[in-house]
Order: sequence, then structure tokens, then C-alpha cells
Amino acid sequence: MEVKLAKTAGFCFGVKRAVDTVYEQARQRKERLDAGEENVPDIYTFGPVIHNEEVVKDLEKKGVKVLRSEEELMELWEGHVIIRSHGVGKTVYDILEKNNIGYTDMTCPFVKKIHDIVKRESEAGKYIIIIGNPEHPEVKGIRGWAGNRVSVIESEAEAREFCLGNTELKDESDNKICIVSQTTFNYNKFKYLVEILMKTRYDISVLNTICNATKERQTEAEHIANEVDAMIVIGDKHSSNTQKLFEICKKACENTYYIQTLDDLNMNQLKLKSVEAVGITAGASTPNNIIEEVQNNVRLNF
Repeated sequence: MEVKLAKTAGFCFGVKRAVDTVYEQARQRKERLDAGEENVPDIYTFGPVIHNEEVVKDLEKKGVKVLRSEEELMELWEGHVIIRSHGVGKTVYDILEKNNIGYTDMTCPFVKKIHDIVKRESEAGKYIIIIGNPEHPEVKGIRGWAGNRVSVIESEAEAREFCLGNTELKDESDNKICIVSQTTFNYNKFKYLVEILMKTRYDISVLNTICNATKERQTEAEHIANEVDAMIVIGDKHSSNTQKLFEICKKACENTYYIQTLDDLNMNQLKLKSVEAVGITAGASTPNNIIEEVQNNVRLNF
């Protein structure tokens, strides 16, 4: 049986950079403690460093703690905080500086660029539209730089509802809009929602801020899914980019399976479907060791 592994599967640049930094700081902290050094600060991440339970649990074993909210951060008066690749809103930086907490900013450069864009465009008087999932930490962070005049749009229904009229944009002299996107949003869906929004009377500027790595990952996954009998998508259930990979692959290949680890994969189910070719891809938060374990076991069992 043929196994096709996507070249783009696994950690993207921003995630790898953040994860490597947390592991390195945890290692350095352990060395200082083992050397008998006192007052070594605890290490925290603001939110899980990535959407992958296996990695987060491993880091917890190494002493890295997770802050889940701004309220928890406000209660912190010592330690060192690592800002994950998803980025955060301005209020998080304000709290860190007010409480004099040291931090390492590992916001993905592509996400940081969006922060700069929405801050600049908002200060210039433009209304900001973020196309993405309003509950995703990246989108929450972007929104935190966009001022008060901002909307998050994820669906066709929301786009059409916005077109019916926004109470904050009734003044014809104040109808300029800037549209940006969550970096991991589906590119085709982004284009479709923009087409809907462009039919309004507003003066709209569109900035496609979807990460190139995301587009490449989605394009490659769709291509492989069209060529195989079964497709395996590996990633955490809370990973936005993995969910979108699954949706894309499922449209191209009905026998698409979404797993977090090898334990979730039912080999017998694949065998019963007379599979001759299997494709494998993975989200940007999936470590290489999990991908390799799945790939090797699929090869050995067929």
C-alpha cells in the first residue's frame, strides 16, 4: 500500500519557534535549580503554547505553568511569562508592565504584522473587520489592537447581516473599512466572504493576511486527498488550522479521519475499506514524533 505524507505536515515556523523557546527556558530553569540557585522565577505561558495536549502536558512535567486568563495574569507578581505564537491584545502587555513581570514575546511575526495593521488603520479612523473565528485566541488578540469599532465575521450569514447595515457606519463621511483575516482561515472561504462584503456601499480595503504556510498546507492536503482512498489528518481537536484541513480533505476524500494521536486511529476500519493508498497530513501544532509514529504504523500494518 502507498502512503503519501504531506511535505507541509507539522509545526509551522511560528509554532516551532515558540515551542523551542519554552523548552529551552524550561531547560535553563532546571539547570539553575539543580545548581542550587535560589529565587529562580517560575515559567508561565499565557494560554497553552500550542493547541496540542501532548506538548502542553510534557511542558507541565517540566515545570511550565499555563495562565488561562487576564484575571490570572493580574494576580501574578513574580515569574516569567512567555507570550505564545497566537499573540495577545494590548491589555496583556499593559498588565505585564504594570506588575513588572518579565516576559518573552513569541508572537508569530505574521500575527504581529496584523496587530500593527489593525492598530494603524483603526487610529486612521477605519472600521476593522476580522474574518475568522471569534473564539480563537489569535482573533481575540488581533481584536485587542483594533480599537472599539471592530467586527469579527466567520460565516456567510454574518457577512450578509453586516451588509444590511451597521449602526456604526451610518455616516457617509465615515464609511471606510479595513478587512484582515485570521492567519489560518480557509483561503477560498475568505475570498467568498470578501466578495459579499465588497457589494456594500462602503469604501473597503482588503488585506489578505492568511499565512502562506497555511495556504500551502491546505492546497497540498487537498491535492493528496484527491489522489488517495483514505486520508488521515493529525492534530489537536482544538486546533483551528487542523479543523480546516479536515474539512478540506473530507470534501475531496470521504474516508478522511481526524486523529490526535495513533491511539485514535482504527487500523481495522481502514483495512475493511480496501484501502490501497493513504494520505497523511497534520496541523501546524502537531509534533513530528506523532506524525512519524502514525506514518510508521500505517506502513507496518498494510
